[in-house]
Amino acid sequence: RRARALAPPDRDQARAFFEANFQPVDLPEAGTLTAYFAPEYEARPTPSGPFLAPLRGRPTRPEPYPARAAIEAWPAAGALAWMKPEELYMLQVQGSGVLAFPDGRRLKAGVAATNGQPYLAIGNPMREAGLLEPGDSSADAIRAWLAAHRGPEADAVMRLNPRYVFFTLAPDDGAAPKGSAGVPLPAGRAMAVDRSRHAMGDLFWIDADAPLLTGARPSYRRLAVALDTGGAIKGLVRADLYLGQGDAAGVEAGRVRHQLRMFRLAPNPAGTGP
Repeated sequence: RRARALAPPDRDQARAFFEANFQPVDLPEAGTLTAYFAPEYEARPTPSGPFLAPLRGRPTRPEPYPARAAIEAWPAAGALAWMKPEELYMLQVQGSGVLAFPDGRRLKAGVAATNGQPYLAIGNPMREAGLLEPGDSSADAIRAWLAAHRGPEADAVMRLNPRYVFFTLAPDDGAAPKGSAGVPLPAGRAMAVDRSRHAMGDLFWIDADAPLLTGARPSYRRLAVALDTGGAIKGLVRADLYLGQGDAAGVEAGRVRHQLRMFRLAPNPAGTGP
């Protein structure tokens, strides 16, 4: 109610509001910050050239659904679109994005369902197998390797992650994608959390440093709000920061793996404004 009574605040007024009406609660353990973005990829209405991976809608068959390798063996009749295999995989990791077609159509892809399998990041096993340079398991490096080894070799690596995502397509309205909370994600201020440990709409101060990946920013310190969830986001101090849409956001997001401390901002009933 106090927030709604405010005129649109400037930066200093917004900060003063939070300081007067919330109190920080330190979450007593260290964790990990990663980041994600909404990519834009080319797609085709029918398979052609390197566009041989079907973007699948929610299956009509009953759950439970099998792991990735078994789903990829299903017939692809009724595919919503066709993509390069490594870009479909990255779209499944990010959870949403925009598909650009040769006729000029732009469609927004969003999650329709998953197969319920656990998410396994393929960067670590790729690095351990010598497929990536030490210290560079960024999303860009993974995508480049998968593209350079497209076919059975890349398929085998992607199938190390049993989780599979099914999509819906809708016209691209230019708006930010929506997270699990059902509202558009503000770039740099929204994050995915473990919903079993936090509520959608919870406010946090995040303090992340000590990056593990080459080329990363040294730190992320900011106010952020829990508006999304993710298959790999498990634990009390675990967050995935949404960084926006497009290539620049993707380059930055792919390099985020920082040590994290989180402070929940709890409403202070004794707050006095402003």
